[in-house]
Amino acid sequence: MKQVNVLGIDGGGTKTEAILMDENYQILGSGKSGPSNYQSVGIEVAKNSIQTAITQAVTNSNSHQPISGICLGLAGVGRPEDVRVVENLLQEIIANLPIKWALQPNTIIICSDSPIALVGGIGHSVGIVAMAGTGSQIFGQNSQGLTKRVGGWGYLLGDEGSGYDIAIRGLQAALKSYDGRELPTTLITDFQAYLDLTNIEGLIEVVYGRGWGPTHIAALAPIVSAAADKGDKVAKKIINDAVEELSIATKIVISTLFQPHETFEVVTIGNVWKSMINFRGQFEDSVIAVAPAAKIIWPRHQPAYGAGILALKAIAM
Repeated sequence: MKQVNVLGIDGGGTKTEAILMDENYQILGSGKSGPSNYQSVGIEVAKNSIQTAITQAVTNSNSHQPISGICLGLAGVGRPEDVRVVENLLQEIIANLPIKWALQPNTIIICSDSPIALVGGIGHSVGIVAMAGTGSQIFGQNSQGLTKRVGGWGYLLGDEGSGYDIAIRGLQAALKSYDGRELPTTLITDFQAYLDLTNIEGLIEVVYGRGWGPTHIAALAPIVSAAADKGDKVAKKIINDAVEELSIATKIVISTLFQPHETFEVVTIGNVWKSMINFRGQFEDSVIAVAPAAKIIWPRHQPAYGAGILALKAIAM
C-alpha cells in the first residue's frame, strides 16, 4: 500500500476519540473531545465534538499527508437514516476544516460503535465483542461476514448486565427492603454511606432532585458487587442475574455465527468487566461451558484504532 493517512473516530454518549493512522497501522496523532451520539446530544453538538477530535489528531501529528480514508463508529448509528444524517454532518466537517482531504465514496465508512470495538479489541473483524459499561451489547461477526447483535436497546428498553442495570436493581432492592418487600440487605446502609445520606429516603433527592442520568447511576454498580462479595444474598442475585443476561446474549451470538468447536475470541470491553468482583470470571466459565474453543480476552487496542483499521481496509479494497 502506498503512503496514506486515515482517520478513525470512536464517538459515544460521553466522549469522542480520534486517531490519525498511517498505512503501517502506526498512530500519528490523537484527539479527544465531548459526546457525539447525535441521538442524545443533537447534531450540532455531535458535529462540534467530531470536528474538535479530528482537529486535535491532525494537529498533534507531524504528517502533512492528505486524509485518504475515514471511519466513524458512532453510538446511536444503527439504521440507514442515521447513516445519512452522519454523511451530511461529515460533509460539513470536511468543508469546515483546513485539512487536505483525498476521500473517495468507498473510503468513507459510517457505522455503529460495535464493529470498531470488535476490530479494535481483537485486531480483526472475526469474533465477538461483549460490551458492558453504562450500557451493554453483544456483537459478533464470522469469517463469512455474517453479523449478529444482541441487546443495545438503551437503559429504558434493555441494557441488561450493564452498569446501569446492576446499579438500578441495587437501588430498587434497597428501597424494597426498606419497605419490607424484599429480604434484608446491606445495600441500604452501603448506599447511605457512599452517598452520605441520613437515611435511604434521601435517594429521592439524589436521583430525582439532582437529575441523575444513566451514567451517574451506573457508577454505583461497584457497591452492589462489593455487597455481593461480602455475602449479601440480595446483591449476589443481582450480580448473578447480570452475568446470566450477558452470557445468554453471548451464547445467542455464538450459536448464530460459529460452529460448536470453531475457535474464536470474545473481547470484553467496558467498566463492568473491570470493576465488578469476579464478574468476568463467572462470565468466562458460562461461555466456555457451551463454546470450549472460545477464548475470552481483554482489548488489544482501543475502538478508535479499530476504526482506523477499517478505514485502511477500505482503501486497500
